[in-house]
Amino acid sequence: MHISNQAIGKEQPPFIIAEMSGNHNQSLERALAIVDAAANAGAHAIKLQTYTADTMTLDITEGDFIISDSSSLWKGQALHSLYQQAHTPWEWHAPIMARAKQHGLYCFSSPFDETAVDFLETLDVPCYKIASFECVDLPLIRKAAGTGKPLLISTGMATISEIAEAVDTARQAGCKELVLFKCTSTYPASPANTNLRTIAHMRELFDCEVGLSDHTLGIGAAVAAVAFGATVIEKHFTLDRAEGGVDAAFSLEPNEFAGLVAETARAWQALGSVKYGPTEAEEKARMRRRSLYVAEDLAPGDVLTPLNMRRIRPGHGLPPKFYELLLGRKVSKTVKKGTPLTWDIFE
Repeated sequence: MHISNQAIGKEQPPFIIAEMSGNHNQSLERALAIVDAAANAGAHAIKLQTYTADTMTLDITEGDFIISDSSSLWKGQALHSLYQQAHTPWEWHAPIMARAKQHGLYCFSSPFDETAVDFLETLDVPCYKIASFECVDLPLIRKAAGTGKPLLISTGMATISEIAEAVDTARQAGCKELVLFKCTSTYPASPANTNLRTIAHMRELFDCEVGLSDHTLGIGAAVAAVAFGATVIEKHFTLDRAEGGVDAAFSLEPNEFAGLVAETARAWQALGSVKYGPTEAEEKARMRRRSLYVAEDLAPGDVLTPLNMRRIRPGHGLPPKFYELLLGRKVSKTVKKGTPLTWDIFE
């Protein structure tokens, strides 16, 4: 599949997305600096989130609208105020996308309702990303898929049947190019809950590209995901975790993100194909194997013994597998110490 002119698939290096989310801390200057840093770190795309607090929830500060999960980074906050703090002002989208274009970065967004899709269409985004919590919002998926642009869908928390409904809805609405993301919707996510083996199964089950939307700390899970067939990696990105931000605690800093880009590319290169025997690059190394050598000067009729025949490096002589067979054999000519054993020294 393609996002604009960028090919995505197993034959390509992994496509790496830097998720800005709310790490701009309500500063356009910081948002633009994040774009610059992501480009310098080697990201292929920068992703935004397009919503307002009012399109996400109701302005209520009690009951269900307060985050009560004791393990949440945002425990005790009202949903409306959290989204107000984290949202990217819509008037910032154009300058952020312009800055990304200057760097050759793709820039797109996660719409969280139909008005966001309409707005992003005016900016001619190359694709749409559906967040995990919206994976069950089939009307939103239908709206985004109806644009005919590639669709990326995170599947955190989703059952197989829920993913199937999302995929069917997208395809019926016109989506022809689809990426599903294995995702764990905890912030941060633990490696033990990441279950990367799902990636290959998901690819086979839904016949599409599969990536990882990664909320774990560090880059280990993302690198391992490439080995399981992930062709797209999304990771939250910040300039400096110490400066805070709604997602800073589980975001990568620029030097870490550069490591992610380098190591996922290296993991992809290492996959190769099923192959046994020496590679072309290993041919010279074969001569450093052990082989059979004459360890003492021999005269015609001398018998090979453990003292005058050794299994040593380099590998120009007969293979060591013939050692027992040749013990006790007589040589038919004069042989100098250090000569590799070959069949023509026997009668």
